Amino acid sequence: MGQTLTGLLTSVRAMAGRPGTPPRARPGGGPDPELLAALRHCGDHLAALAASGPLTDARRTRLIASIGALTTACSTPGADAFDALLRTGQQALDSGGDAGARLALALADEATVLRTRSKGAWRLRGNALDALGRSEEAITAYERHLALQQNTAASRDVERRIAALRAAGDRIDEALALVGGGSEGGEGATGAVRLSRRLPAADARAAFTELVRLRTAERGAADPAVRRLAALYAEHRRLSDRDPLADPLLGGAEPVGVPGLRRFLAGRTVCLVADTPHTAEQEQRPGSSLAALIEGYDLVVRCDAVRHAAPTARTDLHAVTLRGDSPWKGPRWDRRATTRLVFGDPLPRWRLALRSRLVPGAQDRIGDATLRRPLHDPALLAEAAADADEPASTAFTVLRLLDFLGTPARVDLIGFEGPAALPPREREWIGARTGTTDDTAVRITLR
Repeated sequence: MGQTLTGLLTSVRAMAGRPGTPPRARPGGGPDPELLAALRHCGDHLAALAASGPLTDARRTRLIASIGALTTACSTPGADAFDALLRTGQQALDSGGDAGARLALALADEATVLRTRSKGAWRLRGNALDALGRSEEAITAYERHLALQQNTAASRDVERRIAALRAAGDRIDEALALVGGGSEGGEGATGAVRLSRRLPAADARAAFTELVRLRTAERGAADPAVRRLAALYAEHRRLSDRDPLADPLLGGAEPVGVPGLRRFLAGRTVCLVADTPHTAEQEQRPGSSLAALIEGYDLVVRCDAVRHAAPTARTDLHAVTLRGDSPWKGPRWDRRATTRLVFGDPLPRWRLALRSRLVPGAQDRIGDATLRRPLHDPALLAEAAADADEPASTAFTVLRLLDFLGTPARVDLIGFEGPAALPPREREWIGARTGTTDDTAVRITLR
């Protein structure tokens, strides 16, 4: 970076002032007031980073370098400080988290005052508002960007994002009409639940979740209006949970939601293979009947860290549960799989785990946020987390999800005996749905 974080903070403070000091333009052609204000925002962010301890995140390191470049541009006559300002805003957004998004928004605000017709500044503002969940404001900024953008090809992703944000808001409006809550609140018969398309995304998601929960408790899951409400909730999550724009950190994998997974499974035979030394040895033995059995399925599913099966063992769907305290750090998921499902909550930590542990090219599809908590999502199985004595195994979560989707032709378990046996509660659920058994598999007929 050319200088320490403390040295950069000192330089920024010397140029822009400390918190509580209004920025003032310097005499003799110094930086514009908006640039000084932007530097002061950067100084506040640097101070917070310095207080947080040693920096190990490469994205934050790039942001600090960008702030250094902005500081140099502001102090160099003739330098293009505006472009440096936009680059710093983008680096702040790329650094992740609400703090980065708030800094990006603050810099975008100064940029739009400095150059009101800058399409880059308005897009940065839209992206920052979008990252903060302020959808209606983001739409306004995106539309301002489109009004200034002459290249229609370059604006298609922004148009798609506007359409997605509006569609998510429309689902809220329809849900409110369904429960008789009008267009501005979801109170009425379902209690003090407040829902509006003008709420920040996290608040809207929580209010929508509570609305579905209360309505289901009042009328039951079989009620047609409740079923439609749950469908609207699922569509809202699909539209609002995805990243604002394509995420290159997913390694080129295609996000897949509930409808896409249902199509992927439709009409296929599926086997879940336990990761045991015996099963792995039988899979690799030439002429093994177990290897021939597994190869005969349309889809092979493996769960969590696969320690015993050969690296080349066929895996069509890999499922993993993020357990313990977040952040969920661990080995990267480098086993080749056609589709990978990652179960975990809360959403921001789940996203961070995907970005840090997915390996580019190791999967063609990755389950999106609508599939990250199938047992407890009101749009899927809607079980209360408190009802479970212990967290469900990944294999059981996959089985319940496949049973709910109902499109596979058959689902079998292979090797889940002895040390690999599932907990008693999960075995009881499986036993109630068992069609046939033999020495190698428990065969389940989905109803």
